[in-house]
Amino acid sequence: MHCGPIRMWLSCGSPFPCGCHRQCRCWMVVWRGGLVPDLLPSKEGKGLTRCFLLQIVDILLHYIKKTFDVKSKILDFHHPHQLLEGLDGFNLELSDLPESLEQLLVDCTDTLKYGVKTGHPRYFNQLSSGLDVIGLAGEWLTATANTNMFTYEIAPVFTVMETVLLKKMYGIIGWREIEADGIFSPGGSISNLYGILVARYKRYPEIKTKGMAALPCIVLFVSEHGHYSVKKAAAILGIGIDNVIEVKCDERGKMIPAELEKNILQAKRKGQTPFCVSATAGSTVYGAFDPLHDIANICEKHKLWMHVDAAWGGGLLLSRNYSYKLSGIERANSVTWNPHKLMGVPLQCSAILIREKGLLEACNQMQAGYLFQPDKFYNVDFDTGDKTIQCGRHVDVFKLWLMWKAKGTCGFEAEINRYMELAKYFYKVLKKKDNFKLVFDAEPEFTNVCFWYFPPRLNLIPEGFERDQELQKIAPKIKAQMIVEGTAMISYQPCGDKVNFFRMVFSNPATRQTDVDYLIDEIERIGKDL
Repeated sequence: MHCGPIRMWLSCGSPFPCGCHRQCRCWMVVWRGGLVPDLLPSKEGKGLTRCFLLQIVDILLHYIKKTFDVKSKILDFHHPHQLLEGLDGFNLELSDLPESLEQLLVDCTDTLKYGVKTGHPRYFNQLSSGLDVIGLAGEWLTATANTNMFTYEIAPVFTVMETVLLKKMYGIIGWREIEADGIFSPGGSISNLYGILVARYKRYPEIKTKGMAALPCIVLFVSEHGHYSVKKAAAILGIGIDNVIEVKCDERGKMIPAELEKNILQAKRKGQTPFCVSATAGSTVYGAFDPLHDIANICEKHKLWMHVDAAWGGGLLLSRNYSYKLSGIERANSVTWNPHKLMGVPLQCSAILIREKGLLEACNQMQAGYLFQPDKFYNVDFDTGDKTIQCGRHVDVFKLWLMWKAKGTCGFEAEINRYMELAKYFYKVLKKKDNFKLVFDAEPEFTNVCFWYFPPRLNLIPEGFERDQELQKIAPKIKAQMIVEGTAMISYQPCGDKVNFFRMVFSNPATRQTDVDYLIDEIERIGKDL
């Protein structure tokens, strides 16, 4: 099977399985024609496995180095049809015959080459960005363990670790451990779905057996700037998006409590039955925080479940300087919190937290006999799989636990405070620029900073429909050029009656003030002649 060796020179850090130490190098041999069956658990696969994995590590280390190099491109952009057709030996098509380990190494390199470096200092495109090395190590270990979170039996350390993390998060919110429950889920959209699912079950436990036909016409309320996942959850759960009532917001994107109460009373007069309010702590576009105490008062008055989508803003709870923005969250019945956003944990890492122990399990429990036997010899309280809507569940807790051990709460706090300061810096610089206009004149409430860029020619067009039609095209064109050149990434969107504007967010630990200055210069360079 082996046609001869290819010698590859590998720079090693300390310590690698080969016994190398810092500043030393070793020769590794990869055999041309070697195939996956030659790796462990093949009887003779130990050496080849070590060689193969060390070269994977070398590929990853090279990529990480490039990611943090501010001079490197964020991406080498190609259109979908180009990737489908194949690029320079990188072919996505699957064959019936196995390919060599050598080819797999090339494929791994190319996969990273044509992707986006989301840890690059000038990547501002999403709420989740950055590359935390400790979190990365946690993800590697998680993949190596390759286990499932449904029972203590097969994930003893991870299930207990999840309990420890959830307890920590309850305490930060302001709940007592004895009253709270929770689970890690596959992203904020699913966590929000859990919040609505449990809210409905709490009000109507018969839903589990009899279905929606047994219920009156139930409705829930969300800010008009709330995340679209609330409507999606309503569609999935059979509530229907027509029964999601959007509540008006003020000019900064915060839900108006008086409008919420008005909508609740209107729904009741129509014969509808309100059951849940989903408030937002850190909206996706504006970074707005709904007035949680006022909303909690209304929910208590009308006996409604209060869910808080803090997927984006939850991390601010770790900052003594800024946690006041979420004041009232302790009164919520459920909270979504995504550590993979502001806390910088590698994707994905989201938690749904419920302020009533036992409710998650009562809502979702199916007591599968082949998994959740009650007569096991250990404490089956740690068999958490019956709390979830999934069976198989990925281990998302270890990377967060490892990062928390590495940074401490104070380390997260320092990073988050720095993001807030960067947002203020960016705002102050833009405010002085003639060709930039902020969507909001006041200081940013969160790390979101929304703005327009006006090319000089637009200043000659009177304010109105014609200028807006031209302005609508500017952000997409600037972003497209940035992507083609690989210099930076920032998102844009329209919102309500506002035409396309840029949304800058800070959640990347590699970003510095110089990167902020660069982005401004880059927008002006590309946009000045548009």
